[in-house]
Amino acid sequence: MMQHTDALAFVCASTAPAPVPLCPEISLYQASALTPLWQATQATLDAWETSPFWAFPWAGGQAVARYLLDHPELVCGRRVLDFGSGSGLVAISAARAGAAYVAACDIDPLFAAALALNTARNGVTVAPMCESVLGQALDDIEVVLCGDIFYEQPLATSALDWFRALAKAGKLVLVGDPGRVYSPSGPELEVCASYLVPTSREIEGTAERQTVVLRVAGKAADREAAARTGPSP
Repeated sequence: MMQHTDALAFVCASTAPAPVPLCPEISLYQASALTPLWQATQATLDAWETSPFWAFPWAGGQAVARYLLDHPELVCGRRVLDFGSGSGLVAISAARAGAAYVAACDIDPLFAAALALNTARNGVTVAPMCESVLGQALDDIEVVLCGDIFYEQPLATSALDWFRALAKAGKLVLVGDPGRVYSPSGPELEVCASYLVPTSREIEGTAERQTVVLRVAGKAADREAAARTGPSP
């Protein structure tokens, strides 16, 4: 496993600080191109499946971050978890918005180094969690945030079920969705905001993506909606 100091050096050598397009008040260490960094990451970690999600401000994360910065009352004074954090953008926005405690969770081997550099650059404190917490009750967390998770079917399905359970337990759950292949739908998903997010053509195939911020309700919302509309024909 790469040592933390080596990981910091790799992130610094592979990226440069730049403002986040939709949230220019936040600056992140970002890569200018995907393919060279992807190849360098694979060679350095000797892991073909590793993708540098930490090196780019993805559309879903930008949307959630913008929403929190514009509505700080959602997280101010509360305990927050950013799931699948990547660069830490969403976690940093929660900290900037006044959250009492912020943790960021990711399993990427370079995540902790990227998070350390990005939080230091933005003058905030975020606790790194280098493990998967998918399916856990998160009893000490009040708000769960996720920038972009619906790009693979098994992960999208398990994450949505988990988000519903967390919401049913009384937690605020917000998820960014730029219209991925496995984007969910249903009465338990409330669109809180929509943004036209600047993106990389190399990554997204387009210069902008329409991206929504979804608030997830518990499964009780499904039953309530069914009771209002009546049985299906």
